[in-house]
Amino acid sequence: MTYVRYVAIGDSQTEGLGDGDDVTGHRGWADRLAEHLAAADPDLLYANLAVRGRQAAEIQAEQLPAALALRPDLVTVMAGMNDIIRPGFDAAIVAGIVEDMIVRLTAEGVHVVTMTFPDIARIAPMARPLRPRLIEFNARVRAAAARPGVTLLDTFPLDFTDARMWSADRLHASPAGHTRFAAAVAHALGLPGSDDTWMAPLTPLPAPGAWRAASTELRWLATFAGPWIGRRLRGRSSGDGRTAKRPLLTPVIAGGQSVSGTSGSS
Repeated sequence: MTYVRYVAIGDSQTEGLGDGDDVTGHRGWADRLAEHLAAADPDLLYANLAVRGRQAAEIQAEQLPAALALRPDLVTVMAGMNDIIRPGFDAAIVAGIVEDMIVRLTAEGVHVVTMTFPDIARIAPMARPLRPRLIEFNARVRAAAARPGVTLLDTFPLDFTDARMWSADRLHASPAGHTRFAAAVAHALGLPGSDDTWMAPLTPLPAPGAWRAASTELRWLATFAGPWIGRRLRGRSSGDGRTAKRPLLTPVIAGGQSVSGTSGSS
Protein backbone atom coordinates (compact mmCIF):
# COMPACT_ATOMS: atom_id res chain seq x y z
CA MET A 1 0.00 0.00 0.00
CA THR A 2 1.19 3.53 -0.73
CA TYR A 3 0.38 6.62 1.32
CA VAL A 4 -0.03 10.14 0.00
CA ARG A 5 -0.70 12.26 3.12
CA TYR A 6 1.61 11.52 6.05
CA VAL A 7 1.48 13.43 9.35
CA ALA A 8 3.85 12.86 12.28
CA ILE A 9 2.85 13.83 15.82
CA GLY A 10 4.92 13.53 18.97
CA ASP A 11 7.77 15.07 20.92
CA SER A 12 11.48 15.72 20.41
CA GLN A 13 12.26 12.32 18.88
CA THR A 14 9.72 12.88 16.12
CA GLU A 15 10.79 16.51 15.74
CA GLY A 16 14.23 15.05 15.03
CA LEU A 17 16.50 16.23 17.85
CA GLY A 18 19.88 14.56 17.72
CA ASP A 19 19.86 14.60 13.91
CA GLY A 20 20.86 18.15 13.00
CA ASP A 21 20.58 21.32 15.08
CA ASP A 22 18.47 24.42 15.61
CA VAL A 23 20.50 26.36 13.04
CA THR A 24 20.56 23.96 10.11
CA GLY A 25 17.33 22.19 11.06
CA HIS A 26 16.48 18.80 12.52
CA ARG A 27 15.95 15.87 10.19
CA GLY A 28 15.05 12.84 12.32
CA TRP A 29 13.37 9.52 11.72
CA ALA A 30 10.00 10.96 10.64
CA ASP A 31 11.63 13.06 7.89
CA ARG A 32 13.63 10.01 6.84
CA LEU A 33 10.48 7.86 6.83
CA ALA A 34 8.80 10.49 4.64
CA GLU A 35 11.63 10.02 2.16
CA HIS A 36 10.96 6.26 2.14
CA LEU A 37 7.29 6.99 1.48
CA ALA A 38 8.10 9.51 -1.26
CA ALA A 39 10.29 6.94 -2.98
CA ALA A 40 7.15 4.80 -3.33
CA ASP A 41 4.95 7.75 -4.34
CA PRO A 42 6.62 11.03 -5.37
CA ASP A 43 3.29 12.82 -4.85
CA LEU A 44 3.54 12.27 -1.08
CA LEU A 45 2.68 15.25 1.12
CA TYR A 46 4.18 15.36 4.62
CA ALA A 47 3.63 17.40 7.79
CA ASN A 48 5.48 17.11 11.09
CA LEU A 49 3.60 18.62 14.05
CA ALA A 50 5.90 17.27 16.77
CA VAL A 51 7.34 19.67 19.34
CA ARG A 52 10.07 18.87 21.84
CA GLY A 53 9.11 18.52 25.50
CA ARG A 54 5.45 17.74 24.85
CA GLN A 55 3.72 15.23 27.10
CA ALA A 56 1.06 12.84 25.83
CA ALA A 57 -1.89 15.00 26.91
CA GLU A 58 -0.37 18.02 25.16
CA ILE A 59 0.13 16.02 21.97
CA GLN A 60 -3.48 14.88 22.19
CA ALA A 61 -4.81 18.40 22.78
CA GLU A 62 -2.56 20.38 20.44
CA GLN A 63 -1.41 18.09 17.65
CA LEU A 64 -4.16 15.50 17.18
CA PRO A 65 -6.87 17.99 16.06
CA ALA A 66 -4.41 19.66 13.69
CA ALA A 67 -3.41 16.27 12.29
CA LEU A 68 -7.02 15.22 11.71
CA ALA A 69 -7.72 18.54 9.97
CA LEU A 70 -5.02 17.68 7.41
CA ARG A 71 -6.98 14.54 6.38
CA PRO A 72 -3.98 12.18 6.44
CA ASP A 73 -3.97 8.56 5.41
CA LEU A 74 -0.95 7.78 7.62
CA VAL A 75 -0.06 9.15 11.06
CA THR A 76 2.82 8.17 13.31
CA VAL A 77 2.16 8.60 17.03
CA MET A 78 5.12 8.69 19.42
CA ALA A 79 4.18 9.86 22.91
CA GLY A 80 4.82 9.06 26.55
CA MET A 81 8.52 9.34 27.26
CA ASN A 82 8.23 12.88 28.62
CA ASP A 83 5.55 11.54 30.97
CA ILE A 84 7.57 8.51 32.10
CA ILE A 85 10.45 10.67 33.33
CA ARG A 86 8.24 12.97 35.42
CA PRO A 87 6.99 12.51 39.01
CA GLY A 88 3.43 11.29 39.34
CA PHE A 89 3.50 9.21 36.16
CA ASP A 90 0.49 6.90 35.78
CA ALA A 91 0.98 4.32 33.02
CA ALA A 92 -2.75 3.64 32.70
CA ILE A 93 -3.59 7.30 32.18
CA VAL A 94 -0.80 8.04 29.72
CA ALA A 95 -1.29 4.84 27.70
CA GLY A 96 -5.02 5.63 27.72
CA ILE A 97 -4.24 8.95 26.03
CA VAL A 98 -2.18 7.16 23.38
CA GLU A 99 -5.04 4.70 22.88
CA ASP A 100 -7.55 7.54 22.51
CA MET A 101 -5.42 9.09 19.77
CA ILE A 102 -5.20 5.73 18.00
CA VAL A 103 -8.97 5.22 18.23
CA ARG A 104 -9.81 8.70 16.95
CA LEU A 105 -7.40 8.42 14.04
CA THR A 106 -8.43 4.92 12.94
CA ALA A 107 -12.10 5.94 13.18
CA GLU A 108 -11.33 8.41 10.39
CA GLY A 109 -9.76 5.71 8.25
CA VAL A 110 -6.17 6.72 9.06
CA HIS A 111 -3.50 4.05 9.28
CA VAL A 112 -1.56 4.57 12.52
CA VAL A 113 1.99 3.61 13.41
CA THR A 114 2.86 3.71 17.09
CA MET A 115 5.74 2.29 19.08
CA THR A 116 7.05 1.10 22.41
CA PHE A 117 10.23 2.59 23.88
CA PRO A 118 13.62 0.86 24.12
CA ASP A 119 15.15 -0.19 27.44
CA ILE A 120 16.33 3.14 28.86
CA ALA A 121 18.28 1.36 31.61
CA ARG A 122 20.64 0.07 28.91
CA ILE A 123 20.97 3.51 27.34
CA ALA A 124 21.43 5.53 30.55
CA PRO A 125 22.16 3.31 33.57
CA MET A 126 21.25 6.10 35.98
CA ALA A 127 17.70 5.93 34.57
CA ARG A 128 17.32 2.33 35.79
CA PRO A 129 14.71 3.27 38.47
CA LEU A 130 12.37 4.29 35.64
CA ARG A 131 12.49 0.86 34.00
CA PRO A 132 9.36 -0.57 35.72
CA ARG A 133 7.36 2.44 34.50
CA LEU A 134 8.63 1.88 30.97
CA ILE A 135 7.80 -1.84 31.02
CA GLU A 136 4.23 -1.22 32.20
CA PHE A 137 3.69 1.59 29.70
CA ASN A 138 5.02 -0.54 26.84
CA ALA A 139 2.70 -3.40 27.76
CA ARG A 140 -0.31 -1.07 27.71
CA VAL A 141 0.70 0.42 24.36
CA ARG A 142 1.02 -3.08 22.87
CA ALA A 143 -2.53 -3.81 23.99
CA ALA A 144 -3.81 -0.49 22.64
CA ALA A 145 -2.19 -1.15 19.27
CA ALA A 146 -3.75 -4.60 18.86
CA ARG A 147 -6.53 -3.43 16.57
CA PRO A 148 -7.13 -3.11 12.81
CA GLY A 149 -5.46 -0.20 11.10
CA VAL A 150 -2.50 -0.01 13.47
CA THR A 151 1.13 -0.99 12.98
CA LEU A 152 3.21 -1.39 16.13
CA LEU A 153 6.98 -1.09 16.17
CA ASP A 154 7.97 -2.84 19.39
CA THR A 155 11.45 -1.46 20.00
CA PHE A 156 11.96 -2.81 23.52
CA PRO A 157 13.20 -6.29 22.53
CA LEU A 158 15.17 -4.97 19.53
CA ASP A 159 18.72 -3.66 19.27
CA PHE A 160 18.04 0.05 19.80
CA THR A 161 20.28 0.56 22.83
CA ASP A 162 23.77 0.67 21.29
CA ALA A 163 25.50 3.89 22.37
CA ARG A 164 26.24 4.77 18.74
CA MET A 165 22.51 5.08 18.08
CA TRP A 166 22.14 7.80 20.71
CA SER A 167 23.42 11.35 20.94
CA ALA A 168 25.56 12.52 23.83
CA ASP A 169 22.52 13.44 25.92
CA ARG A 170 21.19 9.82 25.65
CA LEU A 171 17.71 11.30 25.34
CA HIS A 172 17.67 11.65 21.58
CA ALA A 173 18.75 9.31 18.83
CA SER A 174 21.88 10.06 16.85
CA PRO A 175 21.71 10.37 13.03
CA ALA A 176 22.50 6.63 12.89
CA GLY A 177 19.73 5.91 15.38
CA HIS A 178 17.18 8.02 13.51
CA THR A 179 18.18 6.28 10.28
CA ARG A 180 17.70 2.84 11.82
CA PHE A 181 14.38 3.78 13.36
CA ALA A 182 13.06 5.10 10.03
CA ALA A 183 14.17 1.90 8.31
CA ALA A 184 12.42 -0.15 10.99
CA VAL A 185 9.13 1.70 10.51
CA ALA A 186 9.42 1.42 6.72
CA HIS A 187 9.98 -2.32 7.10
CA ALA A 188 7.05 -2.66 9.52
CA LEU A 189 4.83 -0.93 6.95
CA GLY A 190 6.15 -3.15 4.17
CA LEU A 191 7.18 -0.19 2.02
CA PRO A 192 8.75 -0.98 -1.36
CA GLY A 193 12.52 -1.17 -1.07
CA SER A 194 12.47 -1.80 2.69
CA ASP A 195 13.92 -4.94 4.24
CA ASP A 196 15.32 -6.26 7.51
CA THR A 197 18.93 -5.18 6.99
CA TRP A 198 18.41 -2.50 9.66
CA MET A 199 18.33 -5.34 12.19
CA ALA A 200 21.95 -6.28 11.56
CA PRO A 201 23.88 -5.83 14.84
CA LEU A 202 26.67 -3.28 15.00
CA THR A 203 30.24 -4.39 15.60
CA PRO A 204 30.57 -4.75 19.40
CA LEU A 205 32.36 -1.97 21.25
CA PRO A 206 35.02 -2.80 23.84
CA ALA A 207 33.67 -2.59 27.38
CA PRO A 208 34.84 0.59 29.16
CA GLY A 209 36.80 0.30 32.38
CA ALA A 210 35.05 0.95 35.68
CA TRP A 211 36.65 4.38 36.15
CA ARG A 212 35.79 5.51 32.63
CA ALA A 213 32.23 4.27 32.98
CA ALA A 214 31.77 6.12 36.29
CA SER A 215 33.23 9.37 34.95
CA THR A 216 31.00 9.12 31.88
CA GLU A 217 27.90 8.81 34.07
CA LEU A 218 28.91 11.78 36.24
CA ARG A 219 29.61 13.91 33.17
CA TRP A 220 26.22 12.99 31.71
CA LEU A 221 24.52 13.86 35.00
CA ALA A 222 26.18 17.28 35.16
CA THR A 223 25.87 18.15 31.47
CA PHE A 224 22.42 16.86 30.57
CA ALA A 225 20.42 15.48 33.50
CA GLY A 226 21.20 18.44 35.76
CA PRO A 227 19.90 21.12 33.39
CA TRP A 228 16.81 19.01 32.68
CA ILE A 229 16.05 18.78 36.41
CA GLY A 230 16.63 22.53 36.72
CA ARG A 231 14.03 23.28 34.04
CA ARG A 232 11.52 21.03 35.77
CA LEU A 233 12.05 22.82 39.09
CA ARG A 234 11.46 26.16 37.35
CA GLY A 235 8.36 24.81 35.61
CA ARG A 236 9.92 25.17 32.19
CA SER A 237 10.17 22.90 29.16
CA SER A 238 12.59 22.67 26.27
CA GLY A 239 9.58 23.23 24.02
CA ASP A 240 8.48 26.54 25.53
CA GLY A 241 7.82 29.04 22.76
CA ARG A 242 8.20 26.48 19.97
CA THR A 243 5.80 25.42 17.26
CA ALA A 244 5.83 22.65 14.69
CA LYS A 245 8.73 22.71 12.22
CA ARG A 246 6.51 21.56 9.35
CA PRO A 247 2.88 22.46 10.14
CA LEU A 248 1.48 22.04 6.62
CA LEU A 249 1.37 19.15 4.19
CA THR A 250 4.10 19.84 1.65
CA PRO A 251 6.11 17.77 -0.84
CA VAL A 252 9.17 15.93 0.43
CA ILE A 253 12.58 17.21 -0.64
CA ALA A 254 15.39 14.67 -0.65
CA GLY A 255 17.97 15.27 2.07
CA GLY A 256 15.60 16.00 4.91
CA GLN A 257 14.87 19.68 4.22
CA SER A 258 11.75 20.90 5.95
CA VAL A 259 9.52 23.92 6.23
CA SER A 260 10.25 25.74 9.47
CA GLY A 261 7.72 26.86 12.03
CA THR A 262 8.21 29.69 14.48
CA SER A 263 10.82 28.87 17.12
CA GLY A 264 11.68 30.40 20.43
CA SER A 265 14.48 29.76 22.87
CA SER A 266 14.66 26.49 24.77
